Amino acid sequence: MRKLGVAIVGVGFWGRNHARVYKEMPEVELVAVCDIDLKRTESIAKTFDVEGYVDSREMLKRDDVEAVSICTWSTNLAVEALKALNAGKHVLVEKPMASDVRQAKELINTAEEEGLILMAGFIERFNPGVQRVKDLINKGELGTIVSATARRVSQWPERIGDVGVIKDTAIHDIDIIRHVFSDDPIVVYAKVGRLKHIRFEDYAQIMLTFKGGRTAFIEANWLTPYKVRNLLVTGSDAIASLNYLTQEVKVERAGQCVMLEHEWKEPLKLELQHFVGCVLNNKEPLVTGADGLKALLIAEASLKSSMKCRAVKLKAFNR
Repeated sequence: MRKLGVAIVGVGFWGRNHARVYKEMPEVELVAVCDIDLKRTESIAKTFDVEGYVDSREMLKRDDVEAVSICTWSTNLAVEALKALNAGKHVLVEKPMASDVRQAKELINTAEEEGLILMAGFIERFNPGVQRVKDLINKGELGTIVSATARRVSQWPERIGDVGVIKDTAIHDIDIIRHVFSDDPIVVYAKVGRLKHIRFEDYAQIMLTFKGGRTAFIEANWLTPYKVRNLLVTGSDAIASLNYLTQEVKVERAGQCVMLEHEWKEPLKLELQHFVGCVLNNKEPLVTGADGLKALLIAEASLKSSMKCRAVKLKAFNR
């Protein structure tokens, strides 16, 4: 079996998890890691028995590096992803993919021009619970979908420092709402604020309106003393609720409540297996660069809505 040569740029909290999962995959050869922190690079390189670099340009010169996970700070994601694409490497770039829409479009265009795979790192797409809810919707078991509510709250994460709660956490739910609705919103209204963070918003409430009157509500904050990751989808025939953490799905109908059983699986492992499979088999990923761009557009519209104190209409999603 041919092994895919993979490297990682950024091996902090999340990049370290990428390294762990890649190392466990029989179809992958983790060959190098890179981080601007020399001590961190040396430690991770030693732990996983790979080469360590502090300059990604040097690492990307390696012919045995075919694909790269970009796990840097949010504001540096697009810079490193573009380096990898220009070096001829397939890329999985963590959310929010880029600092702004211009950078995201540049990544997409470069990947297309070079014939490379660009996958946005929205891990919740690979949560088995999300897949179960999506399947319920596709089979019509919830009836006509009316609304969805997502709640993603917890205490302030020490590792975050260059974006606010919308681009760091709420963007997951923006992507999932698009996914389960199989549609893009047409209007965004949001309220954000700061209680504990000096530079960025640490709480947000976002309302998305879709064609046909469907709506979605997203609550995200870094203020709640415990972690909550929930999704509720309301249909004309039933309501489905998901706990992202346990992956449990509950379906409620008139006089009936059923808990759907399925095996818990690590979403990151499923995500990276999918990325590797797409590269090895030259297939389009479930979460494309265009998906990353759309989520970023909606996130930025949410920030604009709050700043302007008004609803923001979303233009047709095109590049």
